[in-house]
Amino acid sequence: MLSVAAPILGAEEKAALSDVVDSGWITMGDRVRAFEQTFAGHHGAEDAVAVNSCTAGLHLIMLALGIGPRDEVLVPSLTFVATINCVLYAGATPVFVDIDSFDRPLISIADAADKCTANTKAVIVMHYAGYLVDRREWRRFASSRGLFLIEDAAHAAGAEQAGTLGDAAAFSFYGNKNMTTAEGGMVTARDAGVLERIRQMRGHGLTSGTFQRFTSQTVGYDVTMLGYNYRMDELRAAVGLAQMKKLSGWNEKRRALTCLYMKRLKELCPGLTLPFTDGEGSSVRPSSYHIMPIVLPEEVDRGVVIRRLKELGIQTSNHYPAAHLLSFYRKHVASVCLSQTEEFARRELTLPLHPRMDELQVECVANAVAKALCR
Repeated sequence: MLSVAAPILGAEEKAALSDVVDSGWITMGDRVRAFEQTFAGHHGAEDAVAVNSCTAGLHLIMLALGIGPRDEVLVPSLTFVATINCVLYAGATPVFVDIDSFDRPLISIADAADKCTANTKAVIVMHYAGYLVDRREWRRFASSRGLFLIEDAAHAAGAEQAGTLGDAAAFSFYGNKNMTTAEGGMVTARDAGVLERIRQMRGHGLTSGTFQRFTSQTVGYDVTMLGYNYRMDELRAAVGLAQMKKLSGWNEKRRALTCLYMKRLKELCPGLTLPFTDGEGSSVRPSSYHIMPIVLPEEVDRGVVIRRLKELGIQTSNHYPAAHLLSFYRKHVASVCLSQTEEFARRELTLPLHPRMDELQVECVANAVAKALCR
């Protein structure tokens, strides 16, 4: 079975893990700090804070920016549920926003404007599939309304300008991402004070960590804020440092495979919608090329296509079901109709895309999709 995503882990990661085990210090030490600094430098940020998941990072961003009860936060419905849950964790209210279009399935600035109220305090933009939202548009939107601009950059590790568009951003290193530490995440923020609050909150609100006290030979600490156990360990940081060395090359491979996909699918399956492409089938936005989404023709039964591709040894997925229609949110958040998101989610299919693949496999998948649509 050709998988939708596949992590790449090898000898360098094994050696890095072994070094941590041999060192005797397995959590929140020098490697975590080195990983933070390396990641920040790669993304044009002054500094970063490593956490145990992107979800944890988004939660800490909410708290560090002072978002809480009676506040509203604009969120896309076309996203993984963590984007929405972090708002609820903080006691605030998520307000679902539609996408622009099938060609540009990113949070709609027009719909966001319509849904702003006196209680709106922030907007979370999600770089769907690794394609970045428009930097100038969203900064102008947020600044003109006095809103915090937050990036859910779970799909965007290594993408140019990712993490620098807004007030803060959270990245994911889950197993299906462009680089992985199995679980884990990273936070960047424009304001150094905000980032330091996040750094302190991730470790129970303590004014110093175990490694800091060990290296400075002190035993005392204070707790000056409510904190959480959102720390990253040395093992994951060591894997992250090894992965960082390969991220640019992997993303370039993803770009090349995506361009081939777009070219061949345009030729073989003219009825498909290929998001983020121009009239020639080329990508039109900065991206990390995290996933390969396609939109099936309206009359096509997606379940049949999924089954036919599976019979041919090709795994597919759906990114994502419309979050505002999921049972929990229908019970706890005001009902809303988002026609573009709902139809996109009904017809979207994610094809395999990862650096383990080669051009021949892309050709095979494209031909299989054409065959599945014609039967």
